[in-house]
Order: sequence, then C-alpha cells, then structure tokens
Amino acid sequence: MNNSPRSIRALNKHLGMTLLEVIVALAVFSIAAVSVTKSLSEQMANMPILEERTLAQWVASNQMVDIRLTSDFPDIGKKEGQVELAGREWYWRQEVVKTTDDKFRMIKVSVSDDNRYERIVAQVSSYVHNKA
Repeated sequence: MNNSPRSIRALNKHLGMTLLEVIVALAVFSIAAVSVTKSLSEQMANMPILEERTLAQWVASNQMVDIRLTSDFPDIGKKEGQVELAGREWYWRQEVVKTTDDKFRMIKVSVSDDNRYERIVAQVSSYVHNKA
C-alpha cells in the first residue's frame, strides 16, 4: 500500500462531502419538505368540501335517474323534496322547462344542504324526448 502524502490527499478528496455541501443539501431538502407539507395541508383542508360536493352530485344524479326512468313525458313546473344520504339531509329541486321544440323538455335538478336553497351544492340537467 502506498502511504505517500500525494495518495493520502487524493484519498481524502473522495471520502466525503464538505460542510458547505452538507448545508446546501439540507437547505434544498428543507425547502422541498416545506412545499410538500404545505401542499398536503391544503389538500386535507379541501377534503370536507370535496366530500360534500360528491355527495350532492350523487343525490342530483339519483334524482335525474328517477325522473328519466318514468315513461311519462314530464310536465312543466317545479317539484321539491328531500332525501337522506350518508347520514345527512339533502334538499333537491326539480325544474322542467319547455324548450323551443315541443317534443323536448329540459330537466334541471338542483341540490342544496338547506331547505331554502340559498346555496346550491350540485346541479345536473338533461333533456327528454316525447316519444308519442
């Protein structure tokens, strides 16, 4: 084995990182960790909102399916009701609107979490055709 000063210096160059390199690496890691933590906390804060919108969308879709399954051409006007889903009460409003073509009607279902419909959480619409 060669123990000359030149070989020892060459070996020391490749043994590890300098203090400056360690500090820079820690700074980069800390910035990345803060960014990931902030992103996760924002996503967690949005979870209740997304859950509410998803449930309201299910209620609206279920009401639309019920309307479309009836073979009768819907009458123009409004209907309201309530349904329980996932342990919560949801209030829905169905509105049937006349279109420019008498053989078609537009159906709009709005879902709210209060019976005054001050805040519509979800809304779906569809058209039905009079087969007669």
